[in-house]
Amino acid sequence: MWFGWVSSLYIQPDYYFGYLGFEWVKPLPGNWMYTPFIFMIFAAVGILFGFLYRFSAALFFLCFTYVELLDKSNYLNHYYFVSLMTFLLIWVPANRSLSLDARIRPRIRRETTHRWHIGIFKFQLACVYVFAGIAKIHPDWLFDAQPLRIWLQAHHHLPLIGDLLREKWVAYAFSWFGCIYDVFIVVFLLSRKWFAFAYFFVIAFHMITWYLFPIGIFPWVMIFSTLIFFPTAFHEKIVRFLHNKLPKHKGEHMTKPPSSEPSPWIRRLLFAYIFIQIVVPFRYVIYPGNLFWNEEGFRFSWRVMLMHKEGHATFYLRDKATGRESEIDNTRFLTDTQEDQMATQPDMILQYAQILKEHFDGKTLRYGEHEFPISDPEIHAQIYVSLNGRPSRLFVDKRHDLTQLPYNLAHREWVEPFEE
Repeated sequence: MWFGWVSSLYIQPDYYFGYLGFEWVKPLPGNWMYTPFIFMIFAAVGILFGFLYRFSAALFFLCFTYVELLDKSNYLNHYYFVSLMTFLLIWVPANRSLSLDARIRPRIRRETTHRWHIGIFKFQLACVYVFAGIAKIHPDWLFDAQPLRIWLQAHHHLPLIGDLLREKWVAYAFSWFGCIYDVFIVVFLLSRKWFAFAYFFVIAFHMITWYLFPIGIFPWVMIFSTLIFFPTAFHEKIVRFLHNKLPKHKGEHMTKPPSSEPSPWIRRLLFAYIFIQIVVPFRYVIYPGNLFWNEEGFRFSWRVMLMHKEGHATFYLRDKATGRESEIDNTRFLTDTQEDQMATQPDMILQYAQILKEHFDGKTLRYGEHEFPISDPEIHAQIYVSLNGRPSRLFVDKRHDLTQLPYNLAHREWVEPFEE
């Protein structure tokens, strides 16, 4: 709200690119779009202080995920991560100690908890790191240092290190270190001997990425979330310190341990959740072609900072009856962010074609002094894309009527094949 992003991303656009199956999620009218963000503020405070904890966690999850689903133009891995983490917070009893809920209702206090309450968060963090590391085992990243060679050179103006960032070997060093870090950091965080040493690298790695790249809150989220890998004794010292600073109250001694084992239905739900989190990042293997080019199975797979794509898309309106063709000004319909994202992502290209079809169907176009009614128009596009520093090449050929192509999860054969 402070930077005006609510207005620019969710109020000013005329059209939105919903996710497949969630196109029914629509923005609230006008300034009502500020409502879910205001709710998130109160919900975050409730989670932080453990006040109406489960309600607060559920409210934050619903509001945040609602906003995330409005427009895939704004997709980021760490938004998906926040949705998952807040979803998990709903189901764990994180308000059973040192919370306002526990002070108001002493009977809910507990000194112990199930391992899965902590383990599921370790698992989720591990997914982010490990899958991001596996994704970096790729020729572009390891052998061409792309896209880091492009991004690091853009920071040549920085004092002291600017000239160094122009060096090719620096991009290679960043690429290889990033891959090794992501693949192995969880192993060291789980080690009782090396966890403190590993956390030093967590801080260093994320501070560097925060300084060099515009990735928002993600580094800070990971730095503080990763503390959950620390031994129980570390957290108990902090809790004990804070607990001693708080005034004592009656009923504080009323604690009892939870049942020794989670119930069978919880086990099934945990298995289902873990299975989904492991399978979804690998769904790209069912699609042919280059993943970065087609982007089939790219989202929700923790592929962080692996791709630099630039596209130039020219769309055409063609009247079937007369054969007349007009070039479309994309800026009339899309924001700069939407246009940039749409030009390189096949599913958004199809959605945009349907937006144009609905807009022009039944309209009348003027050519000089003559007017021509448009009925059931065709939408064609000629799109060129550059991937990770390669020369621009044909991505979508003009011969296709994009309004007749299916919008689903099947492989999109109308995208031009990627050839080195």
